[in-house]
Amino acid sequence: MIFENVKLAFSSIRANKMRSFLTMLGMIIGISSVITIVSLGDTMRGMVSSEFENVGMGAAYLYINSGNDYYTDAEMFSLEDGEILKEGLGDSLTYVGFNATERADMTAGRKTESAYINGVAENPTVFIDPEIVYGRMLNNRDFQERRKYIVIEDTLALTLFGKENAVGEMIKTTINQEAIELMVVGVYENTDSVLMQLLMGNSFSETYVPESLMFTENNLSWMIYFAMNEDGNMEQTRDRVQAFVSRFKGVDIENVVCYTALEQMTTIDGMLSSLSLVVGAIAAISLLVGGIGIMNIMLVSVTERTREIGIRKALGAKTKDILVQFLIESAAISLAGGAIGTGLGISLVALGATAFGVGVVVRPTIVVIAVIFSMGVGLLFGIYPARKAAKKDPVEALRYE
Repeated sequence: MIFENVKLAFSSIRANKMRSFLTMLGMIIGISSVITIVSLGDTMRGMVSSEFENVGMGAAYLYINSGNDYYTDAEMFSLEDGEILKEGLGDSLTYVGFNATERADMTAGRKTESAYINGVAENPTVFIDPEIVYGRMLNNRDFQERRKYIVIEDTLALTLFGKENAVGEMIKTTINQEAIELMVVGVYENTDSVLMQLLMGNSFSETYVPESLMFTENNLSWMIYFAMNEDGNMEQTRDRVQAFVSRFKGVDIENVVCYTALEQMTTIDGMLSSLSLVVGAIAAISLLVGGIGIMNIMLVSVTERTREIGIRKALGAKTKDILVQFLIESAAISLAGGAIGTGLGISLVALGATAFGVGVVVRPTIVVIAVIFSMGVGLLFGIYPARKAAKKDPVEALRYE
């Protein structure tokens, strides 16, 4: 009997194709919106996780927060402080630097282009490890001997020299407001996705020079960057760094503020997860609108098929048979809308991922929940029309014109 009711339900849907499609539309929009939003949220979380993994979970930065509106010299860090920190923590730290950065014009011949100059300290690839396509990355000797070397992005090389392989070429720029000529020793490719580049909002190329060219004995920084050895207990190392800085700088340990990449990633991941959940829940409201649309159309269908209901009851159909028939029809409309919406949602996410060059993340559990939920909405909003059809008096129904 169930199989017969399923046949009747799909026959009714086929007989009113346009009306059935318009009834499904609310479910299609709702399901596709939920899947698209949740999947984009998961994709963003994956991208953020990937970025932090590239930097390293042991990366961290530290500063002294005394509560004042300004930093005194005693609260800032010098090159000597960096050396003290390296010596004091030994193998527990794999990188100590100041992340010196400034924007400057890069000139080669008659061509000039603005770019960011980033200083990197010893063991640079611990903190930044670009995809080198020509030449090499900076090394420790470049830092120790203050060599006038630079690593640039391939797009900047193409702009300045008309070729990507610019190794050995010279660039004129300024560092700390002093003119300097640097030799290109490496060219890297920016492997960030289009979406990540848009989110970063940075239209200028990033270049890298030995930090010793930018940060000298006369410079002070309010922040110091370091990377912890990931083979050890990073939480303990972080506490040791705070305690050590507190002692040699002579400040209360409560004023030594430290943030690790792992903590930042956890915070951002939680924010993205919550945002995705909230926006997805808002999108899911359209499913209720779709359910109301299904109930409305099913009520119209019950009225139109009053005579059919009377004939079925006269031929021996029971009340529960009529109830099941209309419930199945309601669930079928909703399930079909959910299936179409699921396909549309996955397609939209895939198209977006292709356009922005990111890996698509679609959780199977979300798809399963979406389809089951759509069928549940159909059943829920189909109960009232189905009960109304099942309770019709067969004699009155046969008289209906």
